Amino acid sequence: MASVLVVEDDQFVRSALIRHLTDASHAVRSVGTALEALREVAHHRFDVVILDLGLPDLDGSEALKMLRGITDVPVIIATARDDEAEIVRLLNDGADDYLTKPFSVEHLSARMAAVLRRARAAGAEPPSRVLRVGGLAIDPLRRQAELDGAVLDLTRREFDLLAFLAGRPGVVVARRELLAEVWQQAYGDDQTIDVHLSWLRRKLGETAANPRYLHTLRGVGVKLEPPR
Repeated sequence: MASVLVVEDDQFVRSALIRHLTDASHAVRSVGTALEALREVAHHRFDVVILDLGLPDLDGSEALKMLRGITDVPVIIATARDDEAEIVRLLNDGADDYLTKPFSVEHLSARMAAVLRRARAAGAEPPSRVLRVGGLAIDPLRRQAELDGAVLDLTRREFDLLAFLAGRPGVVVARRELLAEVWQQAYGDDQTIDVHLSWLRRKLGETAANPRYLHTLRGVGVKLEPPR
């Protein structure tokens, strides 16, 4: 059972989500505005937030940024918008997943289960061995990464991705394996991986055209190795 906050202003959709989640034995609280959502997460502990973008008081994308300022609770975006650039921006701003309306309750259940698995795996105590690849030093226990002695400002998913690849230096890791091990998903969109790789490269001071640490082999996978 999970504690879920539903942030949705459409009463019909909201009632349907509450009914489905309650039937699945989840503990559900719901609000219809962004400000109410912020108050809820400030006073209650949730395992996951389902956030609509079309809120009456504040756009959900702005609400997401505000949520990320006070909590790292997993957030699933529920939106009728299917603009790729906006979806990429939401992932960059801290969304853990997204669903495009209309979606089935089965699809929601599968995405929730995957997000919760990832959150639980991230909360498990990692090994204390510091991983070193070239000038990179990744400490799984402290969840801190440094490049040439400077601490990297990484999101949770960026750190998980970097640490997973650093544990296999020089090994080409298939995208399917990254989805399964880092995102805890049996299937998914390669765009999610590409977004996080792009931002990770930027923080490592490199690009896909001029890689230093992260190397993509088209149609095969990704590997992390020290600069030559």
